[in-house]
Order: sequence, then C-alpha cells, then structure tokens
Amino acid sequence: MVCAPFFHDFLLDRNDDDVDFVDGPPSEHCAGLKNGSIHLSPASSIVFAQKPGAFVLSPSLCTSCSFEVRSVKLFSKFPIEDLSGRQVRLSSQSQTSIALLRILLEQRYGIKPEYVSGVAAEEGDAACLLIGDLALEENERHRFAYAYDLATLWQEWQGLPFVFGAWVVSKEALVPGLRPALERYLERTEESIEKFRRDVSGSLDRWLAKYPVKLPRPLVEDYYKVLDYRFTQERKDSLAIFFKFAARMGLVGVAPELEFV
Repeated sequence: MVCAPFFHDFLLDRNDDDVDFVDGPPSEHCAGLKNGSIHLSPASSIVFAQKPGAFVLSPSLCTSCSFEVRSVKLFSKFPIEDLSGRQVRLSSQSQTSIALLRILLEQRYGIKPEYVSGVAAEEGDAACLLIGDLALEENERHRFAYAYDLATLWQEWQGLPFVFGAWVVSKEALVPGLRPALERYLERTEESIEKFRRDVSGSLDRWLAKYPVKLPRPLVEDYYKVLDYRFTQERKDSLAIFFKFAARMGLVGVAPELEFV
C-alpha cells in the first residue's frame, strides 16, 4: 500500500515507451537494484548503503513520516526494556526496518534479544516485528500487551523523522542514453503523488482494484495521512545518521555519503 501514491497514476496511463515496469515485492526490487536488472525503484533505504558507490538517490522523493508510521511495529508480550535475552522474530519484508529495530534495541535501550527470522509471531516468541499490511492488521487485533511504533521511537530518540524508503537509482541509468527518460519518469512520479493527494478515494479505487487488501477502507485512507513523501533536509540528515549507526553495528560495511540525481 505504501507505494500507491507513486504508481496509481501509471495504472491509468502507462503510455511511456521508455520505461518498463517490474511488478513484485520490495525484496525483489531491492535484489534487482543490487544485481543490475532494475535501474530505479522506491526501495528499502538501506539498499543504498549495501552497495556503496553504485547508486544515487532522488533528491525529492522518499517514504517517511512524522512520528507514527503505523505499518512498522514491534508487538511484544513484555515491555521493550525487558526483551534482553528473549526471542524476537524479525520479518524478512524490510531490511531497513530490521536494521532500525536492532539499532533501537541495542543502541538506544542497551539490550540484546535473541533474533530469529520469520513472517509472523510464533508461540514462544516474546515479540515480533511486523511490516506493512501485517502490522496494520495486527493493530486491529490487539493480541499483544505492548506495541511500539519504530518511527516514533526513532524520532523521540534522534529528534528527526525516519526514512524507511528512498528512490534508489543505479548510476548506470545516468548515461546520456537513459538519463532523459529517468528524469521524465521521476517528474511523472511526483505528479502522481500530487494527484493522489488531491483525490485519495479515486486513486485508491484504481489501486485496490489491482492490489486489494484485507483492511477496512477508512483505515486504508487514514493511513496515508501519516506518510510523507518529501525528502526534506532533515530527512536526509536522519538517513545519514541511520547509516552511521548501521555501519557502527556492522549491519553495512560503511556509512556512505548521500549522492543525488
């Protein structure tokens, strides 16, 4: 759902012979960027740091929020301060969110749980990181005693909004033969976001017809009120800080300097 504002307008009009769309989950897009089969994508922001020097970023587009994001949460049976040594399941859907949770737990709270991989909480887990629709659905179930919004925890700690996703662009797309198409596409994407903002209901009608979700429509529409797609300077500063923490913990090799199209 998070990408609906980026792409809804292209469902109505894909009249652009210079662009091939690749449908698939975020994990595939991230892998495609790193193996060179995709030139650009609204990817998990940590991808930029996983292959230093290979990418640039859109200077104006990202996926962020102010405080609560709602769709990236740690659901827990215990207070977060009591999770050291306990089993915490990490959803494999977002490498950025996994890194963020580890940074928060280990650097902010000074605790070290036992991390296990998976999609949803299993019996015996003390806590589980859920992403996207699964997190939004769990919000409605109220099965856990505690729920922590990772964007809120980061902003309380660093005083900056967190950047979950960025438009990552392969430097191979900056050659003269491809760059004009790249720049036109990014301009059209910004226009798509503006159209979504002006008509959320109509835009979602098109999007949900192709990508339905098991959530009440009012909840879906309300979700977009917390998302912000503007890559402001404070968000760029926040991303740089995130990369420094990730490098310090060995989650990426180095903290790269941010480069832009």
